Amino acid sequence: MTTQLVAFDLDDTLAASKSPLEPEMAAVLLRLLEVAEVCIISGGNYAQFQNQVLQVLDIDDEQLLARLHLMPTCGTQYLRFEQGAWAQRYAEVLSDDQKARALESVERNAQALGYWESDTWGPILEDRGSQITFSALGQQAPVEAKAAWDADGVKKGALRDAVALELLDLEVRSGGSTSIDITKRGVDKAYGMNKLVEATGIPLEDMLFIGDRLDEGGNDYPVKAMGVSCIAVHGWQDTVGVVTGLLEQRFAA
Repeated sequence: MTTQLVAFDLDDTLAASKSPLEPEMAAVLLRLLEVAEVCIISGGNYAQFQNQVLQVLDIDDEQLLARLHLMPTCGTQYLRFEQGAWAQRYAEVLSDDQKARALESVERNAQALGYWESDTWGPILEDRGSQITFSALGQQAPVEAKAAWDADGVKKGALRDAVALELLDLEVRSGGSTSIDITKRGVDKAYGMNKLVEATGIPLEDMLFIGDRLDEGGNDYPVKAMGVSCIAVHGWQDTVGVVTGLLEQRFAA
């Protein structure tokens, strides 16, 4: 297999939830950027990409930056580094009506299921423009608390299913450890991967995706379902091992 582009989920794949890249992960990612195109496609917004990735990598080589593709909010937005700055190529913004219905449905169903927590670390609901995100414990909840809230994924699955039954015109996916992401119908990570083909000219068969939510209903699953080669990981430590192996096997000089 020829690999020209490697795409990654962010939370629980490149980094712990809402946390900066660890130095070991950053070092391996920089090595990969020297030999391949790299995309990060995650439910997080652009500010999270800045805090978790860009500030840690601290790249000043514009050739390397040109190989980095950023797709916040599950591929509903796309940014490339152009003329010294990150430029937005597209944003599939939800309408006011879609946002209002999504916010109402996810809150009502979370309360009905007993998943609406009163003690949180920040807002539970967030309007990210092209995505509505439910975070059960708030955006700034500690990693340990998030991991304990829904260890087997049952809560997220039940909430996702309930909301999806009501929002038939929208895409509802289980996101990170405590989150549900709602986007336009058909605008998901598979949509983002197809946009990468248009932008780079690299065919899907020469792309590889690495993520932690490749299970059906997870927000990485659309990439697997479209036939892109995928590798499932369980945390950034796994990802370091996978990328190190790729560098040794597929990108060895």
